[in-house]
Amino acid sequence: MTDRSEYSREFLRWLRRYVDGLPTASLSQVIADAGGASQVWMVGVDLIKGFCVSGPLAGHRAAAIVEPCAALVQRAWAAGVRRVFMARDAHGPDAEEFRSWPVHCVAGTEESELVDELAALPMANEFRIVDKNSLSALQDTDLQRAIETDGLPRAVICIGDCTDLCTYNLAMGFRMIANARNQPLEVIVPADCVETYHLGVEAAAEIGALPHDGDLLHHVFLYHLALNGCRVVASIR
Repeated sequence: MTDRSEYSREFLRWLRRYVDGLPTASLSQVIADAGGASQVWMVGVDLIKGFCVSGPLAGHRAAAIVEPCAALVQRAWAAGVRRVFMARDAHGPDAEEFRSWPVHCVAGTEESELVDELAALPMANEFRIVDKNSLSALQDTDLQRAIETDGLPRAVICIGDCTDLCTYNLAMGFRMIANARNQPLEVIVPADCVETYHLGVEAAAEIGALPHDGDLLHHVFLYHLALNGCRVVASIR
């Protein structure tokens, strides 16, 4: 009888090597390949206080990517990228999502605000803030409407949290739109600018939640993005 668990162990060993060996991308080359900075979009998702600073869903793992995300946004802006979208949870008090998650990031509260490191950037007033009421920044949002009005760019850089939730839906959303329209689009996900949360088995049992292995799911969903045609890199320099 085949021991399927050995297949899983072999894959997990390979997965660790794959993530550890991700290449670095050049921002200048990304821009050149796209045909110029006007053809590159930067989209951040849920880089807000409710996931990075305080609130029931905030955690240190998401907080750790704030600095590299802010640095990448600054470099992209300096290189001429002007289409910078910041998608954020901005739920109503009776959001359907609260059936699955604790009440979080209600519109108009501090939890729904951009983290200070992004809000303090000199170009922050030029960011296009995208309010969303679900895990997808492309469902009934201004980002969806921007695509409908302006069309797709040639490259989009997706950053934020969580790797397996909102960031995954963001990057895969762009990938699926481009595929359905048969349009070329490079969807780039830098691993140092995305992250997910960790909730161990015992801790999850104590609060009646499903456990969530942060490292495993971060790696699996980076792989799954690559499997579906996104360009996953270690970082963009």
